[in-house]
Amino acid sequence: MTQLPTPYYIVYEDKLRRNLDLITSVAREAGVKIIMAFKANALWKTFPIFREYGIASTASSVNEMLLANDELHCKAHTYCPAYTPATIKQYIEGSSHITFNSVAQYERFKAVVEAAPSHVSCGLRINPMCSVIETDIYNPCCPGSRFGVTADALQSLPPGIEGFHFHALCESTSHDLEKVLDAVEEQFGKFLPQLKWINMGGGHLMTRKDYDTRHLIALLKAFKKRHPNLEVILEPGSAFCWQTGDLEASVVDVVENSGIKTAIVDVSFADHMPDCLEMPYKPVVSQALPQVDPSKPTYRIGGNSCLSGDYVGDWSFDHELRIGEHLTFEDMNHYTTVKTNMFNGLQHPALALQHSDGSVEVLRRFTYADYKSRMD
Repeated sequence: MTQLPTPYYIVYEDKLRRNLDLITSVAREAGVKIIMAFKANALWKTFPIFREYGIASTASSVNEMLLANDELHCKAHTYCPAYTPATIKQYIEGSSHITFNSVAQYERFKAVVEAAPSHVSCGLRINPMCSVIETDIYNPCCPGSRFGVTADALQSLPPGIEGFHFHALCESTSHDLEKVLDAVEEQFGKFLPQLKWINMGGGHLMTRKDYDTRHLIALLKAFKKRHPNLEVILEPGSAFCWQTGDLEASVVDVVENSGIKTAIVDVSFADHMPDCLEMPYKPVVSQALPQVDPSKPTYRIGGNSCLSGDYVGDWSFDHELRIGEHLTFEDMNHYTTVKTNMFNGLQHPALALQHSDGSVEVLRRFTYADYKSRMD
């Protein structure tokens, strides 16, 4: 374990490469293109590793698109819920593909795209209304969703549309994808022979230990056999950085109220692990027992902010926690560093990378200037 002072995020190059090896092997064997979604990982100082594997990216904002251009050296596959006259030309310049959320959006900007000096392939986001996600905040196919065109609203394919994009998964299985593909083909199958590509969005958690990659490959191959005219694209987020990094913290105090002991740490769930409150989920703490055991020393772990709800569940340990003790919150790379904030002015954890040779490089330290400049 590195001796950096807490708090800090640490990403492991070996674990990144393990995931990249698996993802690129799936892409080769299935004959598809798999690109990275920045919404799950934008730690660009690790991107030289990704470039070795030829990874391209998707983007949902001008900033993400520019990051793809600058740091992955590629044009982005862009989707934005709503483009504006102020942004559309910049999107066109930095994108190879642009997906529109509605027919009206496409028709509004079609002439601008066609007037561009280089060809940009236009797509339409479709919504098969096939819900396989239990957490509504992450479900783009729930009733009333603002994402994509439903089958009953798409009577004909607008001239100039070359692809479809759908996104219906979230850390899901290949069997979930199979259900969604059935819905897509049933509802939109008549349009598929007219297209050049189909983007199956994100949520394909193929690097999770129990994920059935053989089933995924077979599923994609069968789809391509049925639709040989289509280039197939997947854009997972979590899969690239799944279990590749941790958040290292220290206990700074222990308090007790109504029989509940709380270990206060030098990080915050609200600031530094916001998905734990949003998703919600309880992260693994390496030093804790696998399950809560009331017969053992048990603590609520609380963040060092003024938010009353800045805590997530209880953990048991084989000993009483001490001030200064080190705690490791596991799997805090994907959907974590991209969502952090500086609420309460808390010190943002440093960013570190452990290289394959074991050496640790500090990629970024944060200071008061970072907090102050946000409002400058």
